[in-house]
Amino acid sequence: MSVIILHGFTGDGSTMRALADLVDPTAIVPDLAGHGAGPHSTDPADYTVDAMADAVLALAGDRCDLVGYSMGGRVALTAACRHPERVRSLTLIGASAGLADPDERRARASADDELAEFIERDLPAFVERWMANPLFATQARLGDDYLSGARAQRLGNDPVALATSLRWASTGRMTPLHALLDHCTMPVGLVVGGDDAKFVGIAETLARRLPDAEIHSIEAAGHAAHLEDPAAVAEAIRHTIGRA
Repeated sequence: MSVIILHGFTGDGSTMRALADLVDPTAIVPDLAGHGAGPHSTDPADYTVDAMADAVLALAGDRCDLVGYSMGGRVALTAACRHPERVRSLTLIGASAGLADPDERRARASADDELAEFIERDLPAFVERWMANPLFATQARLGDDYLSGARAQRLGNDPVALATSLRWASTGRMTPLHALLDHCTMPVGLVVGGDDAKFVGIAETLARRLPDAEIHSIEAAGHAAHLEDPAAVAEAIRHTIGRA
């Protein structure tokens, strides 16, 4: 039985290694399509959330305990909704089921297309803009050394591959999962930073729709709760795995 832990957009497997070591040192922390050192596919079909979910399950053996953060959480939830027999337990960190409203999906896809063009033109400027997003403001608590390392990791991504990931794995283009949530009968842990008001609301909505879900609110943490309080998030993951 493998544990697989998935990073968010602009990250790579290395950004989840410290968390993985607290949960299970043998956990798999892959680079999702368009992230990390590569080599990277030139086929846009490989960058969709559905394709990434299939690629993750190919690593899993018969069944796995699956953990995903943000974009990686959307990949993990897609895998669990489409192939619940392959996922023994599921932990989502700051993740959603996509956008149900078609107008919202179109607007988000258009916005992500524009941002993808910006990545291709000027990756360093994009990284500065991305790290200044209010969603990540609480990470300033981690200090300048952390922020410098996070900046360097993001700059190590290939801009064309990263832009392709943003376009095709956009929340605006992924298949919304709301109608499939009742398929996820495995134990689900919904981990959310207490200071991440938007995703607190999303977690509460998911908890009402999923058959066997528990919310784990991490106090004094924002969207990337696993970075701000890895011990608490690891405990929540182990608890969810233990319910399986």
